[in-house]
Amino acid sequence: MTSENPSNPSRKARWLALAAALLGWMFDGMEMGLFPLVAKSALAELMGASKGDAQVNRWFGVIIAMFLVGAATGGVLFGWLGDRIGRVRAMTVSVLVYSLCSGLSAASQEVWHLAVLRFIGALGMGGEWALGVALVMELWPNSSRAWLAGWIGAFGNLGYTLIGSIAYTLLQFGGQIPGFLLQIGCPESWARALTANGNWRLLMLIGAIPALSTLLLRLFVPESEKWQAEKKTGRVSNWSTRDLIGVLIGAIAATVMIYVWATDTTQWGDIGFDHTLTLRIGVSIACLIVVTAGYTYPVRCYLRRVGLPAQERRRTLRTMLLAAGLSGVPLLATWSGVMWMYKWVGSTSFPAPAEAIPQMQISSSLGAAFGCVLGAVLGGLYGRRIVYAILCILSFVVMVGFYKLNAEYGIWLILSAGLMGMTTASFYGWLPLYLPELFRTSVRATGQGFAFNFGRILAAVGNLQMANLLLLFDNDYGNACAAVGGIYLVGLILIAFAPETKGKPLPE
Repeated sequence: MTSENPSNPSRKARWLALAAALLGWMFDGMEMGLFPLVAKSALAELMGASKGDAQVNRWFGVIIAMFLVGAATGGVLFGWLGDRIGRVRAMTVSVLVYSLCSGLSAASQEVWHLAVLRFIGALGMGGEWALGVALVMELWPNSSRAWLAGWIGAFGNLGYTLIGSIAYTLLQFGGQIPGFLLQIGCPESWARALTANGNWRLLMLIGAIPALSTLLLRLFVPESEKWQAEKKTGRVSNWSTRDLIGVLIGAIAATVMIYVWATDTTQWGDIGFDHTLTLRIGVSIACLIVVTAGYTYPVRCYLRRVGLPAQERRRTLRTMLLAAGLSGVPLLATWSGVMWMYKWVGSTSFPAPAEAIPQMQISSSLGAAFGCVLGAVLGGLYGRRIVYAILCILSFVVMVGFYKLNAEYGIWLILSAGLMGMTTASFYGWLPLYLPELFRTSVRATGQGFAFNFGRILAAVGNLQMANLLLLFDNDYGNACAAVGGIYLVGLILIAFAPETKGKPLPE
């Protein structure tokens, strides 16, 4: 479905694309919210009762890091695919990948099974974000970008609300669920497994539902007419499959970095390595350099093939790296600070009933949905740079306050989780407004896919430090997570170097 004027797609085309993308982002939110919600129950079952808190915390950090690295890799991989074969076809594959892997996670028998499936599923989830943003922003007029960006972030967080509500409902009707499963033909052994340990396997299985949306994508959603116009010029053929070797090497380097931080000293001692902090930091720096070079390799090759001047190529790559830093600040704070509240509440240092976790997720995600709209609208009204700086300051204050002022389970804990969700997630409305404005059509999906998702590599590295940070603070989750809030101060520095794009059209 196309119009003759690529700059003026039909009203129906715009709304179909927006509906599909909003559903995709909502399912993204479900996927991201699944593991933090079920981690305590899943790891307890898969690792056994003999494992201590330190080992469970290490695997919690490892699996989240694997998920973040997978999302970062998927953002580049599917961004490349979207620039090469079209936004809609690439989105279809990405949604199918992450929903099927989520469903397969329900069959995990070992903790590493869960880690691998979370990694593969994250490939699709990371790709869907960049592709959906590119598709919607290219079909809708410039005047709509701020509201669109807000809804993008809001629906992602409504996915957290949805999965949190499902988990809460299952807890309330837990005794009736096995009987219902038996009535619909589920074998008794499966019914018992699905509903054991907080229903975590059943929740993972529910995560496969988004696979149905691929039918909607393929049958009804129009392709970006700006991308189609780009295809007619022949420039999309300059994207080469062999360039993906760089992404593969980058993903391997990121995995090595996870291994270095996830293993303990005794495992390295057997092969003669001195497993010290200095060695870990050195390996991490080397791996980050390889990851950066590998993930940007397809773009560098493409820009050379289309004959772009060296100065313009360097400008594009600098923009990608700066945008990755701006994305990395809120992502690191989210995954290394906000998401650990589910481990904190219910721990020995903060006793709480089982329903506290889904209640907090519902409150946090509803606040986040509102914050996403607010962050995007404010960015549209007052400018991208000043709003990002204000969000950094507010998020720092609220995160520290949440972890330092809450001392017991109650209504204030639930409401303050919503306040923290609103402030810290407001960036996820700001980012889909700002990132598309930095890249021309031919590299938009790849550029913003790298920018947003490379921030997840930084978040993965930070998340792997949480087990060590907890030991430093004597397993005081409150103090450790409050310390993570300091990353927002880095955002204040980075935004000073970013260009202001308010009032400007998307680059062609």
